[in-house]
Amino acid sequence: MQIVFLNTFERVNSEREMKERAQVSIGESEGQWSVLWTQEAIMQEEETPASIWFEGGSWEEMMAAFRHGIAVKMGEGYSPIIDGLLDDRKPTTGSGSMYAMLHCYGEANMNAALFDALRDWRRTKAASEKKSAYLVANNRMLWMISAYVPHTAEELDQIPGWGETKQTAYGEEILKLTGTFEQPRPFPLDWVEEALEPQLFTQWLFRQKEAKYKAIMDRQQEKKLLLGAIADGKTLAQLQEELSMPRRDLMERIERLEVEGYDIEPLIQRELQHMPQVEQDQVWEALTIIGDRYLKPVLHQVYGEDQRPGQPLDQLYDRLRLIRLRFRRTHNEAV
Repeated sequence: MQIVFLNTFERVNSEREMKERAQVSIGESEGQWSVLWTQEAIMQEEETPASIWFEGGSWEEMMAAFRHGIAVKMGEGYSPIIDGLLDDRKPTTGSGSMYAMLHCYGEANMNAALFDALRDWRRTKAASEKKSAYLVANNRMLWMISAYVPHTAEELDQIPGWGETKQTAYGEEILKLTGTFEQPRPFPLDWVEEALEPQLFTQWLFRQKEAKYKAIMDRQQEKKLLLGAIADGKTLAQLQEELSMPRRDLMERIERLEVEGYDIEPLIQRELQHMPQVEQDQVWEALTIIGDRYLKPVLHQVYGEDQRPGQPLDQLYDRLRLIRLRFRRTHNEAV
């Protein structure tokens, strides 16, 4: 095993009044990568086996596991001797830093009763508008509203991410809810930077990085499972069941794989084998004439606006999307 990277970390153990040390290393052997975290023994008789963060052949997966582990350890108070291990650094000045502080304080100081009321409102609004709840307002936004309790449109506008569109659509309804709760501290929110504990903010920043790299690792694992299932000859229905993923999300992942250059043609062939060639040619011609940005006009061109063949509409759209993948690949290769 060849060590290609090594760094030492330290943190102060206040209980023992001493520094704890550890090392993170990246090793490579015959194309296989490993990431190890090794804690230095505090007492000589203690055993400290290395923690394996990653073992495998993918550089991308290895780096995601490495950065995720670093974010976790730095959130626990460890500091590297050589800094700059993560690809994004802690913001120190400007609006980015202030927005992060507002998010952090809002998450740590939310009013539970107001948050529950806001969440109930969001659930009802999302159902009435037939959209996902997070598109109405995500949890972080509701945490901040419940923590700062704006009472006017001008105050609500100071909540990061709220914006004019949400103000027009939901502002009055939100203010009716917040108006029944006492405002803990006045607006504007320039007092947050002084009120926020530096250690709490630092830990919060590293939790965001930890979540970011965990999401990257999850996507990479999902991609590996998806590519393996496609190579094994699975159908869309089998892929959906195996990955426990909504059909639309599955198609989006498949389209992303195609854009990244993976060979999806075997799956396309399997899914289109029962679709008459004449019908496939009609779809291809419609894509050529109308364009490939939107599928609804293509659907109407081929099948008419009112008439549909026997298969369900979602199955038709799946087939159109698969033919569009082939269409785009052909046109990209011709350029």
